[in-house]
Order: sequence, then C-alpha cells, then structure tokens
Amino acid sequence: MTYCLGIKIKEGLIALSDGRITAGTQVTAARKVTLLPNGSDRFFVMTSGLRSVRDKTLAYLRRDMQAAGPKPFDSMLEAVNSFTRCLRVVAKEDKEALEASKLTFNLHAIIGGQLGSDREPTMYLVYPEGNWIEVDERTPYLSIGATAYGKPILDRALKFDTSMPAALKLAYLSFDSSRYSSADVGYPIDLVTYHQADRQWREDQFDYDDLVEQRHWWNRHITGLAAQLPDGPWVETLLPK
Repeated sequence: MTYCLGIKIKEGLIALSDGRITAGTQVTAARKVTLLPNGSDRFFVMTSGLRSVRDKTLAYLRRDMQAAGPKPFDSMLEAVNSFTRCLRVVAKEDKEALEASKLTFNLHAIIGGQLGSDREPTMYLVYPEGNWIEVDERTPYLSIGATAYGKPILDRALKFDTSMPAALKLAYLSFDSSRYSSADVGYPIDLVTYHQADRQWREDQFDYDDLVEQRHWWNRHITGLAAQLPDGPWVETLLPK
C-alpha cells in the first residue's frame, strides 16, 4: 500500500508521496513520484500498485517520449493519453501471467503539470484499465493508495483558493493521518510543488525526524480542541448528574 496525494489550487500544484514499501515482513523505502522532462517543461507521475507494472509502464513512456523528440507533448492531455497507451500495452503483455500467479493487475497513477499549450496546470487520475478523470475546482485534490484516513481533513479544509503554504500543511496532515492509522504508509515523504506564477518546480524529501515539531504541535492541539468542544445536552444526558 502507499499514499499519494495531488493538489491543484489557484497558485499551482502539490504532489506528495510516501516512501514506504512493504513486502511481507520487510520494509524498505522507494521514491514513488517521478518528474519527467518535456522540452523546457516538466510533469510528474505518481503511482500506487504493483511495482513491476509501474516500472514497465514508465519505461515504455520514456521510450516513446525519447522517440518523439525533445518535446514530445504539447499539452497534459497528450501526456496522460500517452501514459494510458503504455499502460494498456503492459496490461496486454503481463495481465494474464500476473493473474495466473494470483496477482491483480493494479496500477493507479496521478499525473500533473503544465505544458506548452496548457492555459493552467492540471492533474489526472488514471485507473488500471487506462481510463482517467481530471481534477476540478470543487474537489481540488486526487489521492491513491490508502486514501480513507487522509481524506476527511482535505474535504473539510482544502479549497481551490487555499494558499500554497496552507495547502502544503494540509497535505502533510493528510499524510500524517494516513501514516498514523495505516502500517503500510510511512516516511520518508517526497514533496513536489509547481508555482504557476514562475512556472517553476521545487522538490524535497523529509524523514520522520524532520517534522517532529509539526507532529507534536498537531497531536497536542487536536487533543486540546477535542477536550474544549462544547458539551451541550447530548453529553449531559450520558453523564452522572
């Protein structure tokens, strides 16, 4: 399992992916977000699912991009459609053999960026069958993997006009909720941002000790806020007089 989150706000894009890989009793770390060059632009791909399917699909995508020249795509729509074509090729080649070994052909992906003819940055969620949906302003995020635990805080607090600093904090808290409740999600985390104003990508990786202050602050304050929630009659009827 994994946790990958893509956010689209007015200022740009955020991509977060956890780095934990579990196989039986073994735990390792691997990067699950990839930035691919497209001329002077770039776009990201994040995946959840079988690592072998991911690696082969990305290998085919890189091969096709290299064959097309230094700027293979003019828009993110072209990029996501090329990715899905590669995914369907891998499905034809490997799905039957995987299912014979009792493995489900499984790869979900989030693909985002802004290329030459795109008026604004965008993101797509790709399903294992090769179909996709695009992010919209009403629900300005897409997530894959262990999505249940990190979803509530995003639904409550994230809006399209949320500032980049606030959205980054919500992305971290969404991951922290997933990490706290799912043993298959964990550090390190990779964070990538794209700012529409300067069309620049920025990225960094953070481990458990890098976010100690933020983790302790959140635990302390969420516990305190729960205690401060007004009682009201609904609590009083369940307590001794």
